[in-house]
Amino acid sequence: MYGKKTEISVGLFMIMGMACLVYLSVNLGAVELFGSNAYTISATFGSIEGLEPGASVEIAGVPVGKVSRITLEENNARVEMEIENGTMISDDTIASIRTKGVIGDKFIKLSPGGSEDFLEDKDALMDTESAISLEELISKYIFEK
Repeated sequence: MYGKKTEISVGLFMIMGMACLVYLSVNLGAVELFGSNAYTISATFGSIEGLEPGASVEIAGVPVGKVSRITLEENNARVEMEIENGTMISDDTIASIRTKGVIGDKFIKLSPGGSEDFLEDKDALMDTESAISLEELISKYIFEK
């Protein structure tokens, strides 16, 4: 009843649909298939409350990387960040944990210093500002009055 032409059309349509799904999965999921175009730096924080792997790393509001891994070292949080190649981070840069909006996602804000020495792969930032806990601030205000 149906001819070969219909079967070929349906087959091509299915192949195109699958190709679109693969394309969207790779691009929206930020999957890197052919190696990384980033280098890794780290920073140690006293508290990273709410920060998760995959969070954005920004300079002047521009995304330049993402948080790749968070580990505990000597009762402090060690955060590893993947920074896009070509982004120069000076060794006196300050890493701060900030919140997008009032109750939004946490991200790392990098505030570059004036040094002419730049970090390389596997280097660490020395100056950090930990996350501010809104709950702690509210409880401190309520219970100290």
